[in-house]
Amino acid sequence: MPRRVQLDGKPIVITGGGSGIGAATASACAAAGMPVVLAGRRIEPLEATRQTIVAAGGKAHVVPADVTQGDHAAELLDAAASEFGPPWAVFANAGRGLDRAGHATTDEDVRSIFEVNFFAAHTLLTEAARRMLAARSGGHLLACASCVSKFSPPYHGAYAATKAAQDLFCQAMRLELAPSGIHVSTVHPITTTTEFFDVSARVSGRSTERTGVHLTPKFFRQRPEQVANSILKCLRKPVPEVWTSVIVRLTAAMRALRPTLMDRQMRRMLDERRDGSDQGS
Repeated sequence: MPRRVQLDGKPIVITGGGSGIGAATASACAAAGMPVVLAGRRIEPLEATRQTIVAAGGKAHVVPADVTQGDHAAELLDAAASEFGPPWAVFANAGRGLDRAGHATTDEDVRSIFEVNFFAAHTLLTEAARRMLAARSGGHLLACASCVSKFSPPYHGAYAATKAAQDLFCQAMRLELAPSGIHVSTVHPITTTTEFFDVSARVSGRSTERTGVHLTPKFFRQRPEQVANSILKCLRKPVPEVWTSVIVRLTAAMRALRPTLMDRQMRRMLDERRDGSDQGS
């Protein structure tokens, strides 16, 4: 059983840190004494999160970055090391959705979402791992793999595929790095009330009035702060997987045992959202 980790003074890098789960996790980590490096494409929300942290007495630094461009991993880790010292934790949280039927998803769509959700996370986590190994410092790597890394809702096949790839890669890394004192955890939030679904709908050419948030029962929704608190708990006492809903975790296990039961429930969701435009997109 892992011992409780004292987080005070241990730097963390968080991508997608300007809003949603990333911003909430940054605030929670800063409140626990961790210096935070926030990365993302939009400077305004990053700066707003940084100011909130600093106003509360925490330490935060902003690095504007597009995780699909250039050598973003080295740039982020170098910036963190320069500002606060080598990162002890890295949370690969940046990602985007795609709300489109599989037969209407192009190769370009799939490559684009994999670049953001999988390859960018892979680049950051593996670069961080190499540095931790060289320094023999230990550390903690986390990836936001989502609950749909275990099952895929209709119209979200490409997104779920990126998260499943992320989850499986981290499973292997967890075993490979454990002897060196480096923890690897995947985070599996359920539907979270953030701007993620609105952005996904816009990218997919859909209305933002009936996104995944609207179609999900209230008891399967959560606030980003709930996810952040679970991540902080994992940082203090590492576990392989961070789940924020026991029911959904059990549902994922049931999906592996009885696929037809999950398919039946998913068809109900599909009936609720189906209209003429859904047949081809």
